Amino acid sequence: MTMTTRSLVAALMLPMVFGAYLLLAQEEGARQNPPQRHPMTFFVTSAGIGKGGDLGGLAGADAHCQALAAAVGTGNHTWHAYLSTQARGVQPAVNARDRIGQGPWYNSKGAAIAQDLSDLHGDTVEEARLGSNLFKQSALNEKGQVVNGAADTPNTHDMLTGSQPDGRAYTDSADHTCNNWTSSSSGSAQVGHSDRTGGGNTSWNSSHATRGCSQQDLESTGGAGLFYCFAID
Repeated sequence: MTMTTRSLVAALMLPMVFGAYLLLAQEEGARQNPPQRHPMTFFVTSAGIGKGGDLGGLAGADAHCQALAAAVGTGNHTWHAYLSTQARGVQPAVNARDRIGQGPWYNSKGAAIAQDLSDLHGDTVEEARLGSNLFKQSALNEKGQVVNGAADTPNTHDMLTGSQPDGRAYTDSADHTCNNWTSSSSGSAQVGHSDRTGGGNTSWNSSHATRGCSQQDLESTGGAGLFYCFAID
């Protein structure tokens, strides 16, 4: 091989060697500095309170969210239940969407649920068309487990919300909140489907009403008294 040929080969090999070195350096950097996963700011409760629609009011439901989050190491956030209440006497209605912060929200695996309130509820035509990223495989509980859906036994996809599809409270005279989450007997509760499946209505937050407010009534329509929890900070 002549000196000219050797020089040409060396010139051709240099970029390849340099490229391989850069690739190895990038791989080593990725191993040493893996991408940071988003912390959990949304989950479905792994268990209900066990008293049907009586959650101890909003305060009791929030405390349940906080306790479950603390048990898996995310109690540093302030957690609120996604629940609406209806106007009663001098007490004004409370909209679920007004009590869960501004987003974005991520599940226990770091997957995005929604970027903001508008994205979550489909406030614009385009957002409504696309839908949020909340469905069976992403609506995980705080332990990272998939919640049973319409095809599972038992089916526990009914999520207590007491809300209309836009996340706001009902304004009629019917009870949609088990007497503002204090009743385990009379009334009923509006629920959504965490798997976005079943009953001809795929809404995650407003699919149908329960048969009643007892634990048995909730279970008979595909639920277990579960609800959504969001970190507000």
